[in-house]
Parts: sequence; structure tokens; C-alpha cells
Amino acid sequence: MSLSSKITASIKAIQSLAGALASGRAELTATAALDLADGIGAGQADRMWSARRTIAASGTDDLDLVGALTDAFGAVTAFARVRGLLVKASAANTNNVIIGGAAANTQFASWLGSATDRVVVRPGGFVLLGAPDAVAYAVTPGTGDMLRVANSGAGTPVSYDVVIIGASA
Repeated sequence: MSLSSKITASIKAIQSLAGALASGRAELTATAALDLADGIGAGQADRMWSARRTIAASGTDDLDLVGALTDAFGAVTAFARVRGLLVKASAANTNNVIIGGAAANTQFASWLGSATDRVVVRPGGFVLLGAPDAVAYAVTPGTGDMLRVANSGAGTPVSYDVVIIGASA
């Protein structure tokens, strides 16, 4: 099985001002892209996992990145390095989706400042990370392999989509 992937992010914005004597317009286009070939080295990935998940009110969803996730073909997949991570919260959510903040001894935190740090994803929002280098975001079996995703509040469940692209070594 081989994997070819492209991770892209872009922003296009147009700001304009209409005045009585003058007007102006500023356009901005900013893009970032990673093309990853099949493999385990820099600029490569050989693992992909994705899902649409729901978390109960005030609940958590701990994703074990080493040996507990099954890919689209039913094979168990394990990540040693994460090169791309997308978490997108459903626009229909009432509560936020929180990424990170698991127990310090198991948290996949190489993309955060510390194991207790968290990122808030508001309803309809998303977080996209990309790291093409050889180190990328390291996953450590048993001590740094749990990606916690949580519901920020009580009362209603939250849904989110998650895509992880990485390497097995």
C-alpha cells in the first residue's frame, strides 16, 4: 500500500475603502502547501487515519496514535511521526472542541508547548498543522501517544472530523 498526500492551507482577503474623495483596495493571498511522497523520511508519509466522531456532553475522546486506530482498509495503524493533523468542529456544535490537555504521562504533545496545553476549536472552525521535516511531531509509544479531543461543556454532544497523516518510523 502506498500513500501520496498534499496538505494545503490558504487565505484570500480583499479589504476595500470607499471614501468621498478617495478609495482603496488591498488584496492578500497567502498559501502554504506540503506535498508528501510515500515513505518515512523528510517530506514523506506512509500512514493516514481519518474519522468523523462524536463526544458526549462534558466527555473526552482519547485517540491512541500507536496501535489502536484502524485505517480505511481495516488495518491497525501506528504513527511514529505526525506530518499533518486536521481537526474540524461541526458548525452545528453548541460547545467547543478542545484538543490536547490529556494526562501529562500519555499526552501526544510534541506539537504543543506542554502536555497540559490545549487548543480551542470553535463550532465550524478548524486547526490544521503541517510538518514536512524528518522530526515532524514525534509520537512516543506508551508515554506520548494519546491525542485528547474533548467537549468543552455540558448539555450537548459535539461532532468533529479528524485527519492524521504521518509516518510509521
